[in-house]
Amino acid sequence: MLTRVKICCMASVEEARQAVSQGASAVGLVARMPSGPGPIADELIASIAATVPPGVATFLLTSETEPEAVVEHVLRCRVNTVQLVDRVPHEVYRALRTGAPSVKIVQVVHVSAPESVEEAVACSAQVDALLLDSGSFAGPVKELGGTGRVHDWSLSRRIVDSVPCPVYLAGGLRPANVAEAIAQVRPFGVDLCTGVRTNGKLDLEKLREFMRAVG
Repeated sequence: MLTRVKICCMASVEEARQAVSQGASAVGLVARMPSGPGPIADELIASIAATVPPGVATFLLTSETEPEAVVEHVLRCRVNTVQLVDRVPHEVYRALRTGAPSVKIVQVVHVSAPESVEEAVACSAQVDALLLDSGSFAGPVKELGGTGRVHDWSLSRRIVDSVPCPVYLAGGLRPANVAEAIAQVRPFGVDLCTGVRTNGKLDLEKLREFMRAVG
């Protein structure tokens, strides 16, 4: 099965257009975060999302964790997918199904220990997909994505084999390692930000090299 590619941290309409032109099936739009690269204003997120062609997913990366706040954020940004980068109460899923029923729900699990497998399984039946990343809750400031770090792919493979929903793999992916990552984990899709950027800007040559490596 063809591995989907999500290119994250879109900073402009032009970057989104370039990502789609190279075969991305989804683009990530990062809202306010406690740390990490790529946050842009909600108004710009909505503007970019409006230009993305049908059939390409527009992911809002939100750090909101309260049900009403998450729904309001999704509706304000007018995207078709929400990526919950933090742990959220299950009430958030129910609120989204009611308040934004056409929006797909992707829950991020930050893979750091065997317990991450249990965390993934616990929410997998309530979401449309999982995204496995390499953030951390351990420090004084939460790392909720964009770290550029690779996590333990054997744990990610266990999650893929244990859940009923599609799984995206993120965390330190780049042209040099994505083929190995796909072979080991067998994800539905892969996701990256920094791996196809130079000095913070989307690098078309790196993006083309990445897409070739994905196959």
